[in-house]
Amino acid sequence: MSLKSSASSFISKIEVFRVPPRWLFVRIETADGFVGWGESTLEGHTEAIEGAFADLAQRFLGWDADGIEDIWQTAYRARFYRGGPVLMSALSGLDIALWDIKGKKLGVPVWQLLGGKVRDRVRVYGWIGGDHLSAVREAARERKEQGFTAVKMNATEALAWLDSPELLKGTVERVREVRALGMDVGVDFHGRVHKGMARQLAKLLEGEGVLFIEEPLLPTQPSEFADLGRLVSTPIAAGERLYSRHEFRPYFEGHALDVAQPDVSHCGGISELARIASMAETYDVALAPHCPLGPIALAACIAVGVSKLNYFIQEMSWQMHYNSDDADLFTYLADPSVFTVKDGYVTTPSGPGLGIVINEELVRTRAKEHSQAGVEAWRNPIWRGEDGSIREW
Repeated sequence: MSLKSSASSFISKIEVFRVPPRWLFVRIETADGFVGWGESTLEGHTEAIEGAFADLAQRFLGWDADGIEDIWQTAYRARFYRGGPVLMSALSGLDIALWDIKGKKLGVPVWQLLGGKVRDRVRVYGWIGGDHLSAVREAARERKEQGFTAVKMNATEALAWLDSPELLKGTVERVREVRALGMDVGVDFHGRVHKGMARQLAKLLEGEGVLFIEEPLLPTQPSEFADLGRLVSTPIAAGERLYSRHEFRPYFEGHALDVAQPDVSHCGGISELARIASMAETYDVALAPHCPLGPIALAACIAVGVSKLNYFIQEMSWQMHYNSDDADLFTYLADPSVFTVKDGYVTTPSGPGLGIVINEELVRTRAKEHSQAGVEAWRNPIWRGEDGSIREW
């Protein structure tokens, strides 16, 4: 068992809540009444995370909640097999909630515990889809009216391993529509474009003033990322499917990334996101955490971002296509104004812990309704080509 700083600081309860649209919230309570919230959303693998939490609860009930690093290292190392999306996502939610508790106990924001802030606000971007020209124009205009100055869009729909170059021309047109509105745009290849096509599309976009191209290749290809980086000048971003600093290492050492995009709900929480950020700075790599998720994950990203100089922009899932009117980024917040977008930025939250207040009653109600209705966990679509073969989503 972890060393205890006081008899009252031990973890007395660990709960997980599956809530719409596709999120998994974590609630940790200590014996002295402090509550911390985390997020362990792993899109498409909810049940696996719930299973991992059954194990984490058994292991860490009774442990000192102040011992964040000891708990992190024990959760990561003590069972021999480690890493990967499931175990790291479960650990992420646990870690985020413990940081929230520590901030609340000390009466300070998490960013103060990470060394204090280096900025007063963080730049954010919204999602606009990207599959159809007219829809892109309309969505980008709406985002601009909401206060955003940057957006992200899909590069393409499903492609064969090598496909017609004609299928790439529409991407350029859509980017130009967004740029014509005076907005910056990141283009997400989503790992669905293989090397032969990715090289062509990256070259086509090179002169269009794109903010970055995201996951131009699958995350299993660090050497090919580096090759692509030598071919084009557009900043290359990736990291949502890299689950620790160890998995980022070959990308940094191979000079394969300009922008690191770890996901705080997948990479090991605030503790590991902060380590990845510092490691990225060593290689002159910017930080732009991936976060098409809920408000707890967003708050955790911002807590790290305001304390790291190389952090440059934050993904924000407000009105993203995965969400719905009754299950969106602000739904479970007692005070949504904490994430108000103004002139492309969100002001640094100043409240203790993560700086947000979760509507616990609504979380419990929605989780119960979700369970009683037998709603299945979210799954990504399965795409197949005209020949019947599987394609990357």
